[in-house]
Amino acid sequence: MRVDGRKIDELRPVRIVPNYQKHPSGSCLIEMGNTRVICSVMVEESIPHWLKGSGRGWLTAEYSMLPGASGSRIARERFKLGGRTQEIQRLIGRALRTSLDLSELGERSVLVDCDVLDADGGTRTASITGAWVALHLAAKNLRASVPQLSQALAKDPGVAAISVGQVGDNACLDLCYEEDRDAAVDMNVVMNRKFEFIELQGTAESTPFDHNRLNEFVKLAHKGIRDLFELQSSAVNA
Repeated sequence: MRVDGRKIDELRPVRIVPNYQKHPSGSCLIEMGNTRVICSVMVEESIPHWLKGSGRGWLTAEYSMLPGASGSRIARERFKLGGRTQEIQRLIGRALRTSLDLSELGERSVLVDCDVLDADGGTRTASITGAWVALHLAAKNLRASVPQLSQALAKDPGVAAISVGQVGDNACLDLCYEEDRDAAVDMNVVMNRKFEFIELQGTAESTPFDHNRLNEFVKLAHKGIRDLFELQSSAVNA
């Protein structure tokens, strides 16, 4: 039994609230246990200068933890982003760009924002899972004014992410903060609906792991992401 009473292959309670904000083209609140993230998407009729004239669009992401997201106040990154923040927002952008045919988007930018209200482990994976929902809600809400976004998503197989890790002697799914802090191995897995890997981020914090343990992690991630795909579909179609 884990610190919060879950089985080793059990997700924390997950809730996705679609259209959580009024002004973005698409948004949602995603809750995974005590981790809560607002994900929003807006579309601009501009692209980075290095893409001008290409006829292609772009998607970029920003990620932040609000000052009250943890027990100790988190200082706002006003002038320079920290390395962790840059790493996470690049991960979110890479993951979501796999769901878009940027050549169908035209010279437009999709801007994704993920703001962490409460952090209790798994903020980057929750951000990816929620941002995919916000992206599809944006396509639905902009169907008349920006049909190119729906066209760019026409062949999207879906994107979701989850954390796994070794806590004590056990491979566990969806680590909360206490587990993540003490984990011997910490891994984040991003997949599409074909269960193809988009990204694997795995680190032995204190104990190296072998192929058998890696296979356990992948099997757990597959189960968790399958469940997240069902929750995403329910939110998008609500």
